[in-house]
Parts: sequence; C-alpha cells; structure tokens
Amino acid sequence: MREALAPVAARHGARVVEVDLDAHPEWEERYGERVPLVLAGMPPDGEVLAELRLDAAAVERWLARPPVARDRDFR
Repeated sequence: MREALAPVAARHGARVVEVDLDAHPEWEERYGERVPLVLAGMPPDGEVLAELRLDAAAVERWLARPPVARDRDFR
C-alpha cells in the first residue's frame, strides 16, 4: 500500500508516515487484522481511509476537502 499511496500523497504535498502497530498493543483491539490501513491523522483516532488495499479515490476525496493543507500526514 505504501507504494500506491506515495504518488497520491505527493500530488497533494502530504507525507506518508509509517507506524508499527505491533509497537502499540493497545491499538490491536481497534485495528486487529485490518492492516495495512491508511489513517488520516494520528492513530488511534485518525479517520480510516483504506483497509487492506488502497482506496485511492477515498484518499483523493479526503485530500480535496477544505481546509486540507500541505502539512497533513498519513499514518
């Protein structure tokens, strides 16, 4: 998913930041087997935009919503 997300994020000036969910056992209940996933915002409260495979259209829609700015990160 990382490779598929990179060009979408680059078009909008967003960063892709990987988070090792295994390092955060408290998130296991929330995300379980739904990884990889794309969150807009900080885990565990970020908005889930894709699970298991990239939904580029959903990411593009989220990035197009105002006031989405250049300093937003995906985790």
